[in-house]
Amino acid sequence: MQQSDNANVLRKNLTESEKKLWQHLRSRNFFNLKFRRQVPIGKYIVDFACMEMKLVIELDGGQHNFESNLEKDVIRDKYLFDNGFKALRFWNIDIFKNFDSVLETIARELNLL
Repeated sequence: MQQSDNANVLRKNLTESEKKLWQHLRSRNFFNLKFRRQVPIGKYIVDFACMEMKLVIELDGGQHNFESNLEKDVIRDKYLFDNGFKALRFWNIDIFKNFDSVLETIARELNLL
């Protein structure tokens, strides 16, 4: 399966936290910025990306707490950084318990507040 095929499958199977965030990012709802979901960037597929601002947003579940996954996340974030992107990571639980704070953090990172 090619990466674009993987991205299409992921777009059709968003997690509940991805669905919630996507409702606020889609259709230029967030400061009139265009976000895309499940975007291939190099060898990775990122959860959300705003290409004009070079921002990636990743939503992480509990599996990211394991040492091997933490190491992979560091490598992934470095790859994105080396290719001009800033990566923001949020825990899935924050989407449900601290959603306003998540949106504020994204806006602050983009110097919109």
